[in-house]
Amino acid sequence: MPLTPTPSPNTGAATASETRKAAQAIGALLLAALALAFAGGARAQTSGRPIIQCELNGKKVTSDRPIPECVHKEQRELHPDGSLKRIIPPTPTADELAAKEEKDREAKLEFAARSDAVRRDRNLMQRFPDEAAHRKAREKALDELRIAGKIYADRTTVLMAERKKLDDEKQFYVNERVNKPLPTFLKQRIDANDASLEAQKSLAQTQVAETDRINALYDAELARLRKLWGGAQPGSLGPLPAPPSATETAKAAPPAVTARTPDAPGKTTLK
Repeated sequence: MPLTPTPSPNTGAATASETRKAAQAIGALLLAALALAFAGGARAQTSGRPIIQCELNGKKVTSDRPIPECVHKEQRELHPDGSLKRIIPPTPTADELAAKEEKDREAKLEFAARSDAVRRDRNLMQRFPDEAAHRKAREKALDELRIAGKIYADRTTVLMAERKKLDDEKQFYVNERVNKPLPTFLKQRIDANDASLEAQKSLAQTQVAETDRINALYDAELARLRKLWGGAQPGSLGPLPAPPSATETAKAAPPAVTARTPDAPGKTTLK
């Protein structure tokens, strides 16, 4: 029997069809992968939300945000695996905030005072590296007062000599045999002399008080410097005590006693 030829398949057409089917399958797989990715991302986003817990009326309350009913107590924020992430402290009350602000203010003042004490001690050691430098500064300060004191003393000597002459003139009008009113010019000169002498005495008392004040200041500095020179840390000795002012020292000093001799009735003469 003669052989019947069998038509060969159309290779080109079959290949194109298979290619289309493969492309469709790949597209379906990509869509499925994208859907899974989106679903996984959504689950991850959901699982990444915070977990907040607190005890309220004996029960555990859980939320994804701070719980308003628990603002007066600690709240626990957890990781997705249940481990502790952080403690959310209680929200302070108005009184607690005021107390904290006051405490912070006091801490700042204390820090500023301590820093100032350190700076003062360092400056003191820089000014006076040894006791000789400190002694020299004391003498210089006292020398200025000694010069002023000499001026007061010289002026007082002049006024006392002037007063002696005025008393001699006064004896012409007021003595055992004569008791006449003093002339106006003489009385005015005596009064002016009295006022000048009182002013010089006041200046002299202030000068003595200022000398005491300066000595007290340098004594306190020297005691502090000896500790600093010995190794004490600057700022560790507390504030340097402030000596009393010259005015306060003058007020505390006993008043000067002035010798006077009787004159005419109601009058006295400075001696």
